[in-house]
Amino acid sequence: MLNNDRILKALAGVAGPDGKTPLPDSGAIAGLSVRGDKVFIAINVAPDAAKALEPMRAGAEAAIRAVPGVASALVTLTAESAGGQQQAARPAGGRPPASPGQPGVGVDAAAVPGVKHIVAVASGKGGVGKSTTACNLALALARLGLRVGVLDADIYGPSMPRLFGISDRPDMAEDGRSLKPFEKYGVKVMSIGFLIEDDAPVVWRGPMVMTALTQLLHDVAWGELDVLVVDMPPGTGDAQLTMAQNAKLSGAVIVSTPQDLALIDARRGVAMFKQVHVPILGVIENMSYFVCPHCNGRTDVFAHGGARHEAERLGVPFLGEIPLDITIRETSDGGRPLVASAPDGAHAAAYLALAESVRAGLEAPAGGRRRGPRIVMD
Repeated sequence: MLNNDRILKALAGVAGPDGKTPLPDSGAIAGLSVRGDKVFIAINVAPDAAKALEPMRAGAEAAIRAVPGVASALVTLTAESAGGQQQAARPAGGRPPASPGQPGVGVDAAAVPGVKHIVAVASGKGGVGKSTTACNLALALARLGLRVGVLDADIYGPSMPRLFGISDRPDMAEDGRSLKPFEKYGVKVMSIGFLIEDDAPVVWRGPMVMTALTQLLHDVAWGELDVLVVDMPPGTGDAQLTMAQNAKLSGAVIVSTPQDLALIDARRGVAMFKQVHVPILGVIENMSYFVCPHCNGRTDVFAHGGARHEAERLGVPFLGEIPLDITIRETSDGGRPLVASAPDGAHAAAYLALAESVRAGLEAPAGGRRRGPRIVMD
């Protein structure tokens, strides 16, 4: 029978982070879990040492797989702060990270096998409802008959576990190396949130962010998908550059609220994707207006129409308006996304209209597959 002692005995032949001390004696093992014939282990390393210690991680994984009775093994690297608090977890896999500091990296963005289109859902700032929009957009695309997956690339604030109501840890795929995505409401889902505790802070340096995103993209058994919707972290930093370098993005959808402050950041998001030659599929105005459920009076809480005007000014499509509504908030917090829980309602119809516009954009020549951009950072 598999147990912790058998696994630790197998790991005694693997050197720890210092290259000398056996891994079980190094104090670096942060967690070990044996679930039936599946083994999960976390190893603490310094954030800037993750790439150099990839051989150690791979060796530990191989040693565990060699134990009789082990069907699959998942070894992750984690980082700790000086105070000993866990910061993050890194998915297993052997793909080296891209680095925007290396000229020429990402010239030929690698396609994800079986995935026809990858769509980034982004925003220039947080708090505009980007993740809720990405979730419901994916569900709406699935309702149109497409095979859809969602990758939660918002490393610092993963939302898809809550939005889809999933709290389990992922299993390994049949190949023993890739992670198996969850499937709910007809959509495949993967998130860094499935690999860390709900209240664990994710404080990553750039290289670890890029490594995690690359592996979540390429080392997940997505199968055959028409569209992979990627929920991006807010802003225009490492995560966006990594996705542009390491995936053949078919296009980007920008989410904004109507007020001027949000539009300034949305404008930066549009400019960033244009700079790396990713087509803009359109701009969505979220929290566009509020209709009182008691008197049916309408209030433009964050003004109204700003995203439409900005899209027109920038010469990109305007995809539509999503209201500020308590039903959207309740279903999102409850793990019952609105398009799945109330598919025939007026709000679901708004998301379906967005999905139809996105599908049309993907089918247009400008939304086709293309070479990845060359990004050189001075």
